[in-house]
Amino acid sequence: MSQFANYIDGQWVEGASVSRNVNPSNLDDVIGEFAQADAEQTQRAISAARKAFARWSLSTPQQRFDLLDQVGSAILARKAELGRLLAREEGKTLPEAIGEVGRAGQIFKFFAGEALRVGGEIVPSVRPGMTVEVTREPLGVIGLITPWNFPIAIPAWKIAPALAFGNTVVVKPADLVPASTWELVKIIAEAGAPAGVINLVMGRGAVVGEALVSSPDVDAVSFTGSVATGHAIGAKCFASGKKFQLEMGGKNPMVVLDDADLDVAVEACINGAFYSTGQRCTASSRFIVTEGIYDRFIDGMKTRMRALKVGDALADGTHIGPVVDDKQLQQDERYLAIAREEGGTVFGGERVERDTRGYFLAPALVTDTTPVMRINREEVFGPVASVIKVKDYNEALAVANDTEFGLSAGICTTSLKYSNHFRRHAQAGMVMVNTPTAGVDYHVPFGGRKGSSYGPREQGSYAREFYTTVKTAYVSPGVV
Repeated sequence: MSQFANYIDGQWVEGASVSRNVNPSNLDDVIGEFAQADAEQTQRAISAARKAFARWSLSTPQQRFDLLDQVGSAILARKAELGRLLAREEGKTLPEAIGEVGRAGQIFKFFAGEALRVGGEIVPSVRPGMTVEVTREPLGVIGLITPWNFPIAIPAWKIAPALAFGNTVVVKPADLVPASTWELVKIIAEAGAPAGVINLVMGRGAVVGEALVSSPDVDAVSFTGSVATGHAIGAKCFASGKKFQLEMGGKNPMVVLDDADLDVAVEACINGAFYSTGQRCTASSRFIVTEGIYDRFIDGMKTRMRALKVGDALADGTHIGPVVDDKQLQQDERYLAIAREEGGTVFGGERVERDTRGYFLAPALVTDTTPVMRINREEVFGPVASVIKVKDYNEALAVANDTEFGLSAGICTTSLKYSNHFRRHAQAGMVMVNTPTAGVDYHVPFGGRKGSSYGPREQGSYAREFYTTVKTAYVSPGVV
């Protein structure tokens, strides 16, 4: 069986133990055994990053551009191969997995350009003859903790800006899906990243993640994952004075008004709720539907759901792959049971048998719900969506905003009046009109409000707000 080591200070290093990476579409398919770092190895990686920062932080924009551009090209050249690996370890359908790899390549290409565009300002002082220079500098060592649902795109959109702006990195991928990040780090190393600039430590969050968050040699932590873990990381970073960035949960609404194009609305809702097995923080999990279109919308959704093929992520024609693991599958089923107990009616949601042993679950639509039910309050993170009937747009907006989260929100309508009002008044970091709540571009900011996010936005030019620090320098007339 293939074994995969950690990458520390330019060397591949065996871990303290190993963990098996298993295909959720076929539990007999073991992708490999991946090293599990302990706290001592994690600190070695941090120390290597600290040492490398002294030189990498002073590298030229051209050096950083060349590295990131080469990495992006290498990812895109291997898109089909890496997409197949991603589909095997995470369970995304092959087309979705290949698309995610392509996005990772584009992210590196984008941030290669950003390395040349950091810029600064020369500002006239209020004091005669004095000039003020405002510049951005790298932070230092960045600890990156990434989730299992986007095994290469999310590591890419954290690693690329960190390196582009002159930081060094220690990355810990989710224990469930280390292979895609392992391949990404290997590409970065082979592209010529100096020793210590990029370090990979795989293992459990309670060990590796804790070491990253606790180390005084880590200057900042960027985390994407669960709300509970994010809150714990934020508290520890605050206590030690670290800069931190958190992307956490969502309970994203999709409003469907009476005047919506029904076909457009149904397709947007099917895509947003069930593609990627619903395992996206931006997935539509609450459909808020006005009463005039409600019955036709439910009928349309059920018709489309019957046509969705659940199966092996690598098989031709599969629309929905498996749930990522047994723990997540049980969580999905538990929330469906709770919804029934609270009076909801569940369409779909049964386990599906296929030729291979896998975590297959039919998409589920929960009707007859009210805003106070748990299915409408708590994040499920699976192919599960609920429907809330409302009287009109005003009630729909109020229900959409009635959540502790605020990542993504959508509306299906042909009314310019309502779409404009919703874009302004939806309490979310991202708003979609007549398109799924999930699915974003790589060159624009990503992030939410309320309990969904904390800190500066990720992606696009806004990423510099987290990965750099601002310095203001005053120069007197006596300097020549």
